[in-house]
Amino acid sequence: MCPLPRQLAATTIAALLMLFACGGAHAHAGAETLAGGFWSGFLHPVLGWDHVIAMIAVGLWGAFLGAPAIWLLPVVFPTVMAFGGALGVAGVPLPGVEEGIALSAIVLGAMIALAARPALWIAAVIVGAFAIFHGHAHGTELPQAANALAFSAGFVVATGLLHLSGIAFGLLVKWPAGRVAVRVAGGAIAAAGVGFLVGVI
Repeated sequence: MCPLPRQLAATTIAALLMLFACGGAHAHAGAETLAGGFWSGFLHPVLGWDHVIAMIAVGLWGAFLGAPAIWLLPVVFPTVMAFGGALGVAGVPLPGVEEGIALSAIVLGAMIALAARPALWIAAVIVGAFAIFHGHAHGTELPQAANALAFSAGFVVATGLLHLSGIAFGLLVKWPAGRVAVRVAGGAIAAAGVGFLVGVI
C-alpha cells in the first residue's frame, strides 16, 4: 500500500483536530453566543455536534462518491441551507427540525457506511433536503439584534470549512485501509445521529 502524501496527512490531522475541538459544545449555541454578526454565524454550526457531524458527512460522502459529487454535494448543501435559513428568519414554520437534523446524520452516515452509490441527482436531493432543516435551525435562532446577512455568511462559510474537513478525511478512500476508515467513520456518524434522535447525546 502506498504511503499517504504529507499534504493529505497534514490536512487529515487538521480536520480531525477541528472535529475534536468542538468536544464540550451543546447541540446549539446559546443566545449569548449569537449576539453578533459574521462570527456568531460562523460559530453557530461549529458549536453544535449535530450540525458538525452532518456537515462533515456531506464532504465524506462526496469524497467517497468521487467527481463530480466531491464538489457538487458541498455546493448543494450550503446553497439550500441558506434558503432554509431565510425561511427561519422569516418565521416560516417547519415541523420536526431537530428530528430532521438528527436524521441527516443517520442517513448520511449510513450512506457512507454502506458504501451507497445512488445516482448523482438522488444524492443531491438527499443532501439538499436535509440542508433545509439545518438552515432553518440557524435562521430561527438568529437574534433580533444580529446582522442577518453577516450571520448567514458566517454559517455558510463555517459549513463550507466543515465540508472541506470531511473531504480531506474522505480522500483516504484512495487506499484500502482508508476506505475502511471512511466507512467506519460513516457508521460512527450514523450512530451519533441515533443518539441525537433519542436524546442520549
